[in-house]
Amino acid sequence: MKTSNHELEEIFPKGQKGPSDFFTGNAFNIGLVQVDSIYTTAVGNVYFEPGARSNWHTHPSGQILIITDGKGYHQIEGQPIQVIKKGDVVKCPPNVRHWHGASPEVGLQQLYIVPNTENGIVDWQESVTDEQYSIK
Repeated sequence: MKTSNHELEEIFPKGQKGPSDFFTGNAFNIGLVQVDSIYTTAVGNVYFEPGARSNWHTHPSGQILIITDGKGYHQIEGQPIQVIKKGDVVKCPPNVRHWHGASPEVGLQQLYIVPNTENGIVDWQESVTDEQYSIK
């Protein structure tokens, strides 16, 4: 997937475009491990095109992100934006508001892991504004 001046190395199929109710810009998701009663873990891959980002959201049992290519941002509410890049692992604590997405210039590819899905998977909230998204 070519994104700006950086071409992301695709590992998995691009998947379906995420709904505008949950994402700003173009983000594509594919589930890799479906939720079941044995593993109780959801795993998937998201490609964020430059400037794309998730809404604010929480996970009842937290979330782990493994960044497989590109450059992006992650923010836990009340904390500064963190720059994330290929090779980074990010833990999003249970029931803590956060968002993540690509940088304005370069896309982002990430694996997400949501454990203990019997507690729920995600609570989507409002969009991240352009002001919140910009690093000052």
